[in-house]
Parts: sequence; C-alpha cells; structure tokens
Amino acid sequence: MIVCPNCNHQNPSGATQCEACYTPLPVTTTCPNCGATVQEDASFCGQCGFNLEQEGTTPAGNAEAGAPDPLPSTFITAGSLSEQEPNMAPPDTEEPPPTPPSIPTVASSEESISLEKEPLSSPPPTPSPSSPPSSPPPTPPVAAAPGATQLQVEQANLLHIQTDSILELPGHLSVIHIGKPGGAVPPDIDVSGFPDSAVVSRVHADIRVEGGIYYLEDVGSSNGTYINHVPLPVGNRHRLRAGDRIALGKEDKVTFIFQMS
Repeated sequence: MIVCPNCNHQNPSGATQCEACYTPLPVTTTCPNCGATVQEDASFCGQCGFNLEQEGTTPAGNAEAGAPDPLPSTFITAGSLSEQEPNMAPPDTEEPPPTPPSIPTVASSEESISLEKEPLSSPPPTPSPSSPPSSPPPTPPVAAAPGATQLQVEQANLLHIQTDSILELPGHLSVIHIGKPGGAVPPDIDVSGFPDSAVVSRVHADIRVEGGIYYLEDVGSSNGTYINHVPLPVGNRHRLRAGDRIALGKEDKVTFIFQMS
C-alpha cells in the first residue's frame, strides 16, 4: 500500500496517483546495498545509510564524455555566409549634373558701412573670485508611503513539547535530516540533547522543502515516525501543515509541533 502524502489515503501498490485527491504519489525503489524500500529521489538509504547518489548514470548524448555536440546542419558561420553571398554591386544610377559653384556677392559700400557702425556685444561679466559658488539647496528625504506593503517570508520551526523549546528549520536547505550524530548522514537537527532521545534513530526522518511546501518522510527509523498519532510508513511523504504533531519513536516521548511564523 502507498499512503498519499496529502490526504493519507491508502492506495494499492504500483499506483502513481492518489485515488482520493489525485495527488501524484512518490515512486519507491530498493536499496542496492541492503534491499530496503526507499524513495526514488532519496540521497541515502534510511536502513543502512548507503549513498544512493553513487549509482549515477551516463547522460544520454555523445558516446565519449566531454565530446562536443556537432553543429546542426543548418548552422551558418559568418565566414561561410560572406563566402556564399556574391558581391552585389550597387545599381547604376544616373548621376545628376554638377551644380555650378555659387558666386559670392559683394556687399555694397552702404551695407559694409552699416555693419561697421553696429556696436559689438559686451562680454558676460566675470564672477568675482572672492564670492563662493552658490550650492543647490539640500533635497528633503522622501518619506515612505503610509500604505506601502512589505513582503514577509514565512519561517518554519519545530516546538519541542517536552521542553517547550523551538528549533528553527534551516532556510537554505531543501532536505533537512533529523536524527543523532554517529550515523551515515550527519543530522541537520540534532535531538540527542532532548530527554528520552534513545528512541530516536541516528538517521530517523527527513523534511523536504519543495516550492515552499514542507514534507516529512521516515527514512527507515527503528521505532517509527508518527503524524498526529498515526504511523508514517517508511518511504511515504506527509505534507506538513501548521499544528501537525510529529512524534519520533514510540510512546510519544520525543514530540514536536510544526509551526509557521
């Protein structure tokens, strides 16, 4: 059975879409090291900690890595274009007859005399070197509009119920590992300092962030992960919403509340 991460509906094995809400179901595969069931896009096996990213595939394309792709048949370089195009000579146009040079006219004696009698314009006054240049008035600061809207980014966190402490989820990670030190994958959220942390596995659960939506996934813990007192099957995702109760292990000893602030 495959549990829907959106509505927790149990779907038959091999289903790709939830029968209740039509949400795409996660695709599972088996670990090449221990054979445990893991999610197809998981980075590590939750059972043995095997690095699943080592099983890379050669990208389709050229047979030899690093070989450049051949140019398409329709690719035309600037040199080939210039060689293919014939030199187009401009069409023969009939040139207009040359314009005879203009003969300068000599001003009459009366016009030259009148030009000599016109007074010359006086040059602009030179500013005094002692007077400092006037500075422009200062520009008053522009006040922000009273109704301006400021965008706020929501920050997710986990509230530990037993100690009433808050753990901020790292905003720069797309996969947040929850567990204790000493495992194959170092935890991003270390719960070893909380009471009764012995029920938590070293590699216990992951919180994945996709498009601003948070999903919780059990990666093969020993004592299981519970969402609102319901066990979360290994390899299945649950879409987290504000107020969801997350219990790591049995008997509700290490419990968190998912919050958005």
